[in-house]
Amino acid sequence: MAKDMKVAYLLDFYGDLLTEKQRDSLDFYYNEDLSLGEIGANLGISRQGVRDNIKRAEAVLYEMEEKLGLARKFSLIEKSLANVRKHIDIIDNRNMRVYRSNDINESIKVILKELEKLNQLNK
Repeated sequence: MAKDMKVAYLLDFYGDLLTEKQRDSLDFYYNEDLSLGEIGANLGISRQGVRDNIKRAEAVLYEMEEKLGLARKFSLIEKSLANVRKHIDIIDNRNMRVYRSNDINESIKVILKELEKLNQLNK
């Protein structure tokens, strides 16, 4: 069975929607890198039962992402926040070298505080 590591990422967003055995199966398989046999021994089910759990759980995760798109939105927000931060640094450096404006400096501080709030909400 080939591993799609996107599943581990989706597990962080939608793992609570899975049964305990499905969640444990995915966690052991993707995060702990255990074999199907090792997972079966840990969960007290057959290797085939583990495989079935993983396949069903993957389908649930992909379906939830298709419907809700939380992982995609989170990733886009993370990239946008990083880009905003990059451009704040450019403005700040330019201000320090050329303009030395206290108004710009204060505005940058306000923007950075707001950016930090958004970063915290996105975690």
